[in-house]
Amino acid sequence: MDERADQVVAVATEQGFPFWGAAGLMYRGWLKAKNGEVTEGISLLHRGLMAYRATGAEIQMPTFIALLAKACDIAGEIEESLTLLDDALQIVERTGERWLAAELNRHKGQLLLLQGHFVAAEELYHKALGIAREQEAKLWELRAAASLARLRRDQGRRREARDLLAPVYGWFTEGFDTPDLREAKALLDELS
Repeated sequence: MDERADQVVAVATEQGFPFWGAAGLMYRGWLKAKNGEVTEGISLLHRGLMAYRATGAEIQMPTFIALLAKACDIAGEIEESLTLLDDALQIVERTGERWLAAELNRHKGQLLLLQGHFVAAEELYHKALGIAREQEAKLWELRAAASLARLRRDQGRRREARDLLAPVYGWFTEGFDTPDLREAKALLDELS
């Protein structure tokens, strides 16, 4: 995948497509960050985001900001990650590009939970779950339900956690080898 990101950047640069060059740079940065080269990844993500903004494009901006927020999360830069997620959520509200809204709220909830803000995290998990259900976005619904179920488990509310997650997991008929479904199944097994 790293090679493909490099190819996108090379072709976009050669052909004079700054939009795609910036996107390729951000994907390259994300790959570096998630594969352990976090500092370099964050640097590439910042450069790519600046180049992307310079094109005047807003489409997919929440997605790219979310990648940078996740990289900052990996680096332990929780406050920076929260600021970025707030920026992405503001863009979602302004533009109506809502396809990632549930995941943005869930990720923000995870970060707030790390800081000990249990009530705020729970509210964001509920918001993420509501948005995912409204959009009928089953992957986002599964992630939000799993996050809320883990919180319920940690609060000693195991039955409630299972009752929340089981029907969402039960909706799926394939893809059981994907990380999200494997994690949900493991959590359900733990809650049994």
